[in-house]
Amino acid sequence: MLKCRAAWQKLAPLVRSSSTLCRKSAKQTVLKCESSFRPTQRASMSSGPPGGSSDNLLYYLLVGGTVIGGGVYAYSTLHGDKVRYQERIAEIVSRQNKELTPTELQPTEKGEGGSEKETAPPSEAPPVETEQPPLEAVESAPETVPRPEVPPHAPYLLIGGGTASFAAARSIRARDPGARVLIVSEEAELPYMRPPLSKELWFSDDPNVNETLRFKQWNGKERSIYFQPPSFYVSPQDLPYVENGGVAVLNRKKVVHMDVRENKVRLDDGSEISYEKCLIATGGSPRNLQAIERAGEEVIKRTTLFRKIEDFKSLEKISKDVKSITIIGGGFMGSELACALGRRARESGLEVNQLFPEGGNMGKVLPEYLSNWTTDKVKTEGVNVLTDSVVKSVSYQDDKLEIKLKDGRVVKTDHIVAAVGLEPNVELAKSAGLEVDSDFGGFRVNAELQARSNIWVAGDAACFYDIRLGRRRVEHHDHAVVSGRLAGENMSGANKPYWHQSMFWSDLGPDVGYEAIGIVDSSLPTVGVFAKATAKDTPKAAAEESGTGIRSENETEAVASGASESTKTPSSPQVPQQGEDYGKGVIFYLRDNVVVGIILWNVFNRMPIARKIIKDGEEHTDLNEVAKLFNIHED
Repeated sequence: MLKCRAAWQKLAPLVRSSSTLCRKSAKQTVLKCESSFRPTQRASMSSGPPGGSSDNLLYYLLVGGTVIGGGVYAYSTLHGDKVRYQERIAEIVSRQNKELTPTELQPTEKGEGGSEKETAPPSEAPPVETEQPPLEAVESAPETVPRPEVPPHAPYLLIGGGTASFAAARSIRARDPGARVLIVSEEAELPYMRPPLSKELWFSDDPNVNETLRFKQWNGKERSIYFQPPSFYVSPQDLPYVENGGVAVLNRKKVVHMDVRENKVRLDDGSEISYEKCLIATGGSPRNLQAIERAGEEVIKRTTLFRKIEDFKSLEKISKDVKSITIIGGGFMGSELACALGRRARESGLEVNQLFPEGGNMGKVLPEYLSNWTTDKVKTEGVNVLTDSVVKSVSYQDDKLEIKLKDGRVVKTDHIVAAVGLEPNVELAKSAGLEVDSDFGGFRVNAELQARSNIWVAGDAACFYDIRLGRRRVEHHDHAVVSGRLAGENMSGANKPYWHQSMFWSDLGPDVGYEAIGIVDSSLPTVGVFAKATAKDTPKAAAEESGTGIRSENETEAVASGASESTKTPSSPQVPQQGEDYGKGVIFYLRDNVVVGIILWNVFNRMPIARKIIKDGEEHTDLNEVAKLFNIHED
C-alpha cells in the first residue's frame, strides 16, 4: 500500500497536466460548432506534456495498476472480517455450552412409581460458578405474575354478602350468562339464608348442627343453610380471567368509601375496585339497648345481638352451658327464639325469659286479641313471658346479670339476647352522595330500585317506592329475594318497577305459624275472619303436604279466581271472644277502606290470592265475601 501511494505522488503532476489539456481541447471543439462532419485521421494524444506515445502507455499502466491494487486490498479486508465474524460466533456458542452446571447435565433414573429423579453429582466434584444467563435466555423465559387478591375491576359489583346480593347475582347471570359478578362481604361465610337461624336449626336432632349447619325442614327434608356449595363460586383472583364469567365472593372485606364519579370503591384494607354497575345490599345491623351499652364490658360480653351464623353458633353453645337466658324483644326474631329455646328448656331445664314493652307477642303487628292469644301459645312452649316491660338498667353482680324494669321488677339471668330490630347500614351514603329516607331509613330509591343511573339498592337497606302501597322499607327474607332479583334484572337492562308484593312469615315452633303480605301494622283498622284449626293447620303439616321448606322459595304467582269458594263461611266476620281458641284465620288491614295488608294465620299456600287482592286495590264493603276465597272453613 505504501508503494502504491509513492507511485501516485510521482504521477500526480502528469495526471493534472493531461486533464488540463483535455479540458481545453473540448472547449475549443464546442466553440467552433462545426456544422459538417469532417473525417480526420486518428491522432495520438498524450496524457502528459507533448513528447510522444510512450508517456501515454506509462499513464495507462500506472492507473490500471492502482485500480487492481485497490481491488485486491478490498477483497483481503472483507475476507478477514468474515473470518473474524465466524470465530466470534464460535466463541459465543462455546461460552453458552460452558454455562450449564453439572447438576443440569446429570442423567435421570427411574424412581418409585416410575417417576424420574435426578442422580446426585459426585461428592468430589468442585462447585461450579454459574454466570448470568444471556439476554436472549432472559427474554424467552416465561414470566408468572401473581394475581391480586382483590381484583381491580368488576363489571358487576355487589356490596354485601346476604340474600339480596345472591339473588341479584343469580338474576344477572340468568340474563347475561358471561357476566362477571363480584360480591364483597364482611362475613367469613358464603351467602346463606337467615330464617333457619331462628327457626329450624334449633329443632335439629344433629348434635353437630353447630358445624354442619344442616337442618330438617318441617317437611322432613334436609338441606344446608348455604344457598350454594363452594364449587358454585370462582375465586376473586380468577374472576377477571375465567372464560365464561362467574360469581366470586370476596370475604372479610368492607367497602368504606364509594366514588360515584370515578365508579370505584375503596375497601378497609386500602385496595380499590372499579365497576360498571353496582348494587348496594348492605342489609342492617341489630340494634342494642342503651341500657346495655352503658352497663359496661361484663354486661356487653354476656349479651348476644342475634343476626349471623356466628351468633347462632355462640348462642347454641351458651344455651347448653348456662342456667338462664333472657330475650329482650317481642317481635318476629324475639318470639321465634323464645319458642325455640323454650322447647329445648323442657329437656335441659334451661330457664327462658322473654320481656318486651308491648302488651303481647308481636304487639306491633297483630291486633290486640290475637297478640294476647299468641302470648299464651308462647307460654305453653315453656317461656316465662313478661309483658309491658321497659328496661331501665342492666348490671352485673354476683355472677348474674340484673335487669331492672321501670315498674320496679328485677330479672336475674346468665345471658341476654337483644332482639329489638335492625338499623339499616347506610354508612356509604355520605361518600356516595346518596339520599337516606328520613321516615323509614335506608337508601332512598325509585320503583326500579335505582339510587343513581348505575347504582341500585336491594334488601333491608332499600327504601323503595311500591307502586301500589307507596314508599316502604321491608326487613324480611322474601323481600330480599324479590328485590335482589329485580335489581339484578334491572342491572342487566330490564327496567322493571317493583310490582311484586313480597311476603314474609314467622313460625312459633312447628305448630303455630303465619304468612303475611303488604302493610301489617296493628295501629291500622283490622278485620279478622277465623275458624277452628284442625291437625293439618300447622306449619309442619303444611310443609309436609306441599313439600316446601322456606315457603317463599317455591311460592309462585297463581290466579286467585282458580280457588274454589266455600259455602261454610259465616255471614259476618268473627272476632274471637275471650277464652275461645280460634286456631286459623285471615286478618285484613285497611287504609281508607282499601286492603293494604293480609295475615294468613295458620292458613298456608294461599298467598297468591292475598297478593291479587292487594294488587287490585279495590274497596270492599263485605270482607266476609273476600274471606271466602281462602277456604278457611274447609275440613
